[in-house]
Amino acid sequence: MKAAFQSDEKLRETLKEILSELGLSAREFSKISSIPQSTLYKIMSGHREPNITTLRQIVKTIREIEGVDAGFIAVIAARPVLDEIKEKRMKIGDRLLVLREYSATNIEEAIVAAVRAERDGAAALVCAPIVSPTVEKLLSIPVATIIPKDSLVRAIEVAARKIE
Repeated sequence: MKAAFQSDEKLRETLKEILSELGLSAREFSKISSIPQSTLYKIMSGHREPNITTLRQIVKTIREIEGVDAGFIAVIAARPVLDEIKEKRMKIGDRLLVLREYSATNIEEAIVAAVRAERDGAAALVCAPIVSPTVEKLLSIPVATIIPKDSLVRAIEVAARKIE
């Protein structure tokens, strides 16, 4: 938003940077924001200055995508598991969802992190099966349980090798 007050050129540069960071093309952003694609291209190429309504829609859409207004999905897990998450945004259907990590090393920390995530504005939560039944009773947001498949089999194989 600050860029809009500095100059049209700064606004164009900032908008291009943000779309790049979000991993969106102008076409995808146009679809999500309901701003006509031609309008967006004209703004980004410098052939048109955005009116206040378009500028508000750009800011609103970016905030929604970044999870500022629309919430985010909280992921509660141990740090090694969280480190495996490469993307902090996931595209599911037409929606770009923001992931926010909450590290926990025991059940108590996971419960505290779940409550904190809901207070922070999480729209949903993902956590381990050992804590999900408790968390579901405490929170008013949807809770999804991590069901390890491949990692469970790998862990059993490692344990078997250790007892050979």
